Amino acid sequence: MVEKEAVFAKKFEILKALIKNSRSTVVLTGAGISTLSGIPDFRSSSGVYANTWKSYQVEEILSISFFKHNPEIFYEWAKEFWYKLDLYQPNAVHTALALLEQKGYLEGLFTQNIDMLHKKAGSKKCYEVHGSAEHHHCTNCNAYYSYQHVAPLVLAGQVPLCKDCGGVIKPDIVFYGENLDSFILSRAYEMFNHAQLCIVLGSSLVVQPAASFPAYTVHRGAPLVIVNAQKTSFDGSATIKFNDLQQWGQALLPWIETLKPR
Repeated sequence: MVEKEAVFAKKFEILKALIKNSRSTVVLTGAGISTLSGIPDFRSSSGVYANTWKSYQVEEILSISFFKHNPEIFYEWAKEFWYKLDLYQPNAVHTALALLEQKGYLEGLFTQNIDMLHKKAGSKKCYEVHGSAEHHHCTNCNAYYSYQHVAPLVLAGQVPLCKDCGGVIKPDIVFYGENLDSFILSRAYEMFNHAQLCIVLGSSLVVQPAASFPAYTVHRGAPLVIVNAQKTSFDGSATIKFNDLQQWGQALLPWIETLKPR
């Protein structure tokens, strides 16, 4: 819900001071950012998890054990959800975060999203906590395949197979039952634990371990900013909370454009 201009403006002034004064700002983003670009989220009442798909629970389809036994069902589902991502474009929030990094005000960006939009917007210090559809590998010989190689095959109704050994190709997205990248987790612990400012955007802060990242910052007494339509378990710890991500992004981008690079 869009906030009243006077209320929003007062909080936005606090945000600007926090960003300017912080020498180590870290951001965590969730599906709410992607919905602004037209990509469905997972956990809202209208999200991907809200309905079954051909009698299957989507969370079941996204488990590694299901994929190993039923790759054809996974790819039939994923054809509509993950292999048309090149049709979507970054929005004002993606662009603002990339510019914030370019100007020297953002130390790191951790995202729960797999849609590649942060990188498309120009973010370089981007850590994809749940992996990315950008990269794929053969489950047999580990050969690498790009999204550009795999997407046309999936959209044509095929299960992508390795050219070298015939093994099934899997996207480098973390499925249920798989471990997250240990390097990314260690970087998250390090960066959020030393951050002078933590900003959470479009995340319900439910899915672990990413939901715990802000705790590393908050427990040290550093400020936390949350921008999310729904309540989160960290709202009581937030220095400021904004409700509408689009309103926030549209205000933030022109302001960042005026910032002097560090």
